[in-house]
Amino acid sequence: MSLEPLKYPLYLIVHPFNAYWEHKYERNKRQDLITSFVILFLMILTNVLGYQYSGFLVNMNNPLDMNSLMEAVYVIVPVLFWCVANWSLTTLMEGEGKFTEIFTSTCFALVPMIIINFPWIWLSNVISIQETTFYYFSQSLAILWSMYLLFVGNMTVHQYSPSKTITTIFLTILAMGFLAFICLLFFGLIRQIVSFADIIYQEITMRSS
Repeated sequence: MSLEPLKYPLYLIVHPFNAYWEHKYERNKRQDLITSFVILFLMILTNVLGYQYSGFLVNMNNPLDMNSLMEAVYVIVPVLFWCVANWSLTTLMEGEGKFTEIFTSTCFALVPMIIINFPWIWLSNVISIQETTFYYFSQSLAILWSMYLLFVGNMTVHQYSPSKTITTIFLTILAMGFLAFICLLFFGLIRQIVSFADIIYQEITMRSS
């Protein structure tokens, strides 16, 4: 079995411009898609383990309240919203990226958060309160690194200039908020319909008994 799919994400986080270019024009799209799903799974696993096993000095959560399904939702939904919003906008803004390319480039950008956060799950259990500064610094570094990779990936996939990429990212965030609002309205409407149908059913049942 080739280790190349495992090496490529590590290569990408150090050489993002070259790696994203290869991703768009040279690499096996199916292989990168499979790797992206693995990265997404590892991100969910990191969040679940962090919620459950991080040291009490940095863990503001109650491990007894942990819901693995919701932790998965907290990862998958933002990624999905980002991809849908970005694809919808860039289709109108002459972007060259396909939906699968947007998805894979987004997942690859999560790698620093996995690499940095995963060891800290256990290290956070042995640090002192003074050393928590290193923990929060590492968390911030992981986020900034991932944001940088997301920027480079978006710029390379769509073949945009830096300024147009910044504009697109800003509009994508606004579109994500709009999508979230629409989804809340939709699920709220479905909930009301189900509640109304349940009331009607109870009325019919009571009248027929």
